[in-house]
Amino acid sequence: MGTKGVEILDLDVNELIGLLNKALADEWLAYYQYWIGAKVVKGPMREATVAELLQHATDELRHADMVSNRIIQLGGTPVLSPMDWEKFSNCGYESPEDPFVKKILAQNIKGEQCAIQVYNSILGKVKDKDPVTYEMVLQILTDEIEHEDDLQAIMEDIELMQRMD
Repeated sequence: MGTKGVEILDLDVNELIGLLNKALADEWLAYYQYWIGAKVVKGPMREATVAELLQHATDELRHADMVSNRIIQLGGTPVLSPMDWEKFSNCGYESPEDPFVKKILAQNIKGEQCAIQVYNSILGKVKDKDPVTYEMVLQILTDEIEHEDDLQAIMEDIELMQRMD
C-alpha cells in the first residue's frame, strides 16, 4: 500500500494485520470444512445441502482472496503455511466425522456464527479509521450472515420433514 494510504489510517496497522491473518486462517478452514462436508454429507435433502455447501465454499475462498489482498496492501504478509491455519484461527475446524446432514449443518452454522462475531469485532475496530478495510469486512460480514440464514433454513426444512414422518 502506498505510504499515504497507511498514513491516513487511524489505528495500529500491525494489530490490524494480525486480526486479518486470524480471519484469513478462518476463511481457509471454513473453505475446507464446506468443501469436504459437501463430499461426505448424507441424509435428507442431501442434494440441496451439497449445492449450498459448495456455494459457501466458493464464497469462503473469495473471502480468503479479499483478506489476503488487504493484508498485502497494508504491508503485511498473509499466513504462509496451512499448518498455521488452526494455530491462528479464531473459529477452529470441526472434522465432519459424522456425515449426517444435520451434524454437518450444525458444524457449519457454528462456524458462521463465529465468523459473524469475528467480522463484527473487526468492523468495530476499523469504523471511521480504515474505510477500505471497513467496506471489505462489511461485505464479508454480509455474506456470513446470509450463510448462517441459508444453513438454518435447510436445517428447519429437514426438521419439518422429520416431524411429518
